[in-house]
Amino acid sequence: MYQKIIVPVAMDQLERGEQILRRAADLLADGGEIVLVHVIEAATGYLSIEFPAAMVEMEIKQAEERLGRMRQNLGISALIDIRYGGSARQIIAAAQEHKADLIIIASHRPGLTNYLLGATADRVVRHAPMSVLVDR
Repeated sequence: MYQKIIVPVAMDQLERGEQILRRAADLLADGGEIVLVHVIEAATGYLSIEFPAAMVEMEIKQAEERLGRMRQNLGISALIDIRYGGSARQIIAAAQEHKADLIIIASHRPGLTNYLLGATADRVVRHAPMSVLVDR
């Protein structure tokens, strides 16, 4: 059993998020804590100039609402941590800051870009200093 579990959730994969949140609840020790993490990907270079700050704030609010509904619908207590930046890096940073002993991350069907750049789950597995469970 684990004391602190990080559960990264992508807004376009809420069903998978629910699945790994249930798995986290099953693996959580008495008195433990789950942290739902969503990362808003940072736009690169000149693209970031085109995104108004209000748009990022709207994305944060939507993510908080969706994750809040998810935990309420499942009846699972969890903190919500919304971050901005590169997904793998921010997931690992959240795990370190929250002093997590496990990250449960969903595996997605790889596409061509995954073979060229590497999937988020792959990066988290390679670089996280704590245990990582990849849910397929």
